[in-house]
Amino acid sequence: MGKISIKRIYEPYAASDGFRILVDRLWPRGLKKEDARVDRWMKEVAPSSALRKWFDHDPAKWAEFTHWYQEELQANPAFAELTGLIKEKGSAVTLLYAAKDEAHNQAVVLQGVIDGR
Repeated sequence: MGKISIKRIYEPYAASDGFRILVDRLWPRGLKKEDARVDRWMKEVAPSSALRKWFDHDPAKWAEFTHWYQEELQANPAFAELTGLIKEKGSAVTLLYAAKDEAHNQAVVLQGVIDGR
């Protein structure tokens, strides 16, 4: 597999992003689809609505959120699809997210799971 990066979708596009995959369940507020430069939107790989609402981007819940999201990923066929797509692309892939918190979001967890951390 190539390099897996994560990036806030509101940051400017860069050619070095490679294949861009949005991993949010909801489309980012205030962003037109034609301006987003998303190659694939994989909302099915995002945390379940119940988990997302429970977490509510609260850093105090981060460890528990990470645990439960990793559990969801193990049973989620979309995760296997994501890893297959990453292998297929071979080079740079960027996982895009909308959250303001760059350290506590599902893309961080996904990157860690894919990289084997």
